[in-house]
Amino acid sequence: MTSTGEESTFDVVIIGAGPVGENVADRVVQGGLSAAIVERELVGGECSYWACMPTKALLRDAAAVRAARALPGAGGAFSGDLDVAEVLGRRDRFASHWSDTGQVEWLNHVGITLVRGHGSITASRTVTVTDTNGTTTVLRARHAVVIATGSSAHIPPIRGLADVAPWTSREAAAARTIPGRLAIIGGGVVGSEMATAFSALGSQVTLISRTRLLPGVEPFASDHVAESLRTAKVALHLDTDATEVRRDDTGTVHLTLSSGEVVTADEVLVATGRTPNTKAIGLDHLGLSPGHWLRVDDTLAVVDDDGKPVDGGWVYAAGDVNSRALLTHHGKYQARALGDAIAARAHGEKLDLRRWGRHAATADVSAVTQVIFTDPEVAAVGLTAQAASDAGIRTLVVDHDLGAIAGAALHADDYRGQARMIVDEDRNVLVGFTAVGPDVAELLHAPTIAIVGDVPLDRLWHAVPAYPTISEIWLRLLESMGGVGVGGGDAT
Repeated sequence: MTSTGEESTFDVVIIGAGPVGENVADRVVQGGLSAAIVERELVGGECSYWACMPTKALLRDAAAVRAARALPGAGGAFSGDLDVAEVLGRRDRFASHWSDTGQVEWLNHVGITLVRGHGSITASRTVTVTDTNGTTTVLRARHAVVIATGSSAHIPPIRGLADVAPWTSREAAAARTIPGRLAIIGGGVVGSEMATAFSALGSQVTLISRTRLLPGVEPFASDHVAESLRTAKVALHLDTDATEVRRDDTGTVHLTLSSGEVVTADEVLVATGRTPNTKAIGLDHLGLSPGHWLRVDDTLAVVDDDGKPVDGGWVYAAGDVNSRALLTHHGKYQARALGDAIAARAHGEKLDLRRWGRHAATADVSAVTQVIFTDPEVAAVGLTAQAASDAGIRTLVVDHDLGAIAGAALHADDYRGQARMIVDEDRNVLVGFTAVGPDVAELLHAPTIAIVGDVPLDRLWHAVPAYPTISEIWLRLLESMGGVGVGGGDAT
């Protein structure tokens, strides 16, 4: 259902066919509306080809080997290094070899019209799409235009950096060869995960960060990951800036640090955050500044500086572009709520915008979930201790050694990790949880449900963790609070 060189009208027009745009389109079509989706690159977006899927594929083989080597019987079966070609080949398969054929087939199957090209808002409820040949297609929306254009890697203004052809997350995720020496500027999620991946694949990695590693998570989790990276011989320069970058005639990159030290590498990866893809999508027609993050209200309608919906409230923004939670799964969550809300409005139905209501993206505020696939993994939901304190919540912070859990000791010899829960003492509910350790990702949904459900802690005593599993951490955290639980006190 590809449309070109014409004018068409749909109930909803979505700019951006990444996971967020796809989910908005799917929900409005399920709600009985017609939808057109505009994409200038690959249908499926950043997550499918340059982020979530290929990067986790790069990390998985090394994680499996580490897990096996943590067991004396299994570890003996492993010798030598990773097969880099096989790792990259599996990565390619998970990136669909950078072909969106399967995604396009899905759009056709569910009845969503795809228009290839660059989409820009040119008038009220109007998107003009220009393809690579310069042909324009005008799309008019009866009910809504949704901006789901995502974000791109931010390139900081470091002297000489733009001249050395730096890698961003895209080049790292799609690398055809593994550089002998890789310098990474930025110690956030992308920088930390790629340091983990490329050091395991054979690179000599140097990471430079102007802050501590992973500044968005609890400090204890950051410390565990930093220690592991140092053990893997990654050189960490924390609380340090790169001030100048140059590439010499041999191709070697030289990075001068604020400490005066000079780091050399074959490639440099920039992982210093994201910038919104809003520079050329017609924001000026809405009285907004191109290139800025979009502000939205509780319905995800784009608003002006005074918080009022722009141009009558027909334009919405979901996913990275609204900066609420720059995570694919939260963008898709927003998309589901928004698509259902647009369909409800079109049918004259009342929206449910209560906290945790069907059309409210409440989790973006109260229950943001994230897994960082470093070695060890970091899993977090809700607030950190500092964020809870800053929000004025009277908190109880409860920590426990994950390595002391019987299930963890069975999972891997010398298992090291830590878990923390943040309790709102006035409401007696969980508002935050962080764990760091091998394979803690699968622990995350339990605290997420507890936070979303406002489950009282005295009720959590009745959620009995199976023994011996790492989930026993929940019993130990509750016991650490000093309260008396149902059948508590069993130390075995």
